[in-house]
Amino acid sequence: MTTAQIPRIENALQQWIDPYLQTDLVSAECLRRIRVDQSIATVELELGYPAAGFREEMANALRQQINTCVPELDQVNIDIRWRISAHESQSKAPPMRRVSNLIAIASGKGGVGKSTTAANLALALAAEGAKVGLLDADIYGPSLPVMMGIADDARPETRDQKYFVPMSAHGVQLMSMGVLVTESTPMVWRGPMASGALQQLLNQTLWEDLDYLLIDMPPGTGDIQLTLSQSAPLTAAVVVTTPQDIALLDAKKGIEAFRKIHIPVLGIIENMSMHICSQCGHMEHIFGEGGGGRIAQEYQTPLLGSLPLDIRIREQAGSGTPTVVAEPAGKLAASYREIARAMAAQLSRLPVSNSIPGVVQMKDP
Repeated sequence: MTTAQIPRIENALQQWIDPYLQTDLVSAECLRRIRVDQSIATVELELGYPAAGFREEMANALRQQINTCVPELDQVNIDIRWRISAHESQSKAPPMRRVSNLIAIASGKGGVGKSTTAANLALALAAEGAKVGLLDADIYGPSLPVMMGIADDARPETRDQKYFVPMSAHGVQLMSMGVLVTESTPMVWRGPMASGALQQLLNQTLWEDLDYLLIDMPPGTGDIQLTLSQSAPLTAAVVVTTPQDIALLDAKKGIEAFRKIHIPVLGIIENMSMHICSQCGHMEHIFGEGGGGRIAQEYQTPLLGSLPLDIRIREQAGSGTPTVVAEPAGKLAASYREIARAMAAQLSRLPVSNSIPGVVQMKDP
């Protein structure tokens, strides 16, 4: 055999649509090289998003596609890697050293499970092969230390009496006001004080070579959100909602707020989408059906995924072992990892930045 098979192999790749990028890998510029040695073909791919949990499935699908289009090949090797690049921010804030991408996890109102979703998304991205940080931007009611299993008396190390070393929880770097004060200390602060505290957490934490820093935003569109938009180089945002009409109205406000400050919205996550009875398996849409999809369609942004109303999600987060680490092989963890891959894939389609200093961007799983 000769290199005459290479165009046919490339054509086969163009016929397979990546479920997260929603396009073929050639058009997405993920194809790096095709080699043919006698009857053995090797395809080298480089994704823009982490995909440890999808790599084998993708390789098998591509191998089958190529074997169908080029049947004379005896063997097809698929080499899948990923490079998580730093992407441009529309904010005027200077880039953060050693942090590639800042993603705000937001909601228009409280009670939609945003913090639980942020914690599980961070863990899902880490499980997929990324280096992840999690910043709790809810100054008044920080909950992530409890969800991530940080001990009540644990405090971060300091450097030069100025910088915080982030806590480590389940392989994710974490910083929160909750690890700087006691559980019973109320944050009786006016807006400017809370905004100043957030800036300290953001700029005085020594994050270590992060592919993604997920920021768990407080609900609403107030001082904290404005502070972040002005002082943090946000790359993009994700909006979490539930199917109720009132939650959907507030989610719309959240999307509009990000659009006004030119922050791309990667998509919508519909939480508590349905309840499946643990006894009989009956599924019921307690809070309504299809609301997240309707908003996504209205604003022409993806519905990244839907999550069920499941008591295990609450119990596991409350015990300090969120679902992705509590039941890593379960269906709920799989759902979070699907959403994490979809979110990261959407981010990979944004323009790449060349101005992020000190970030290790090459990933060789």
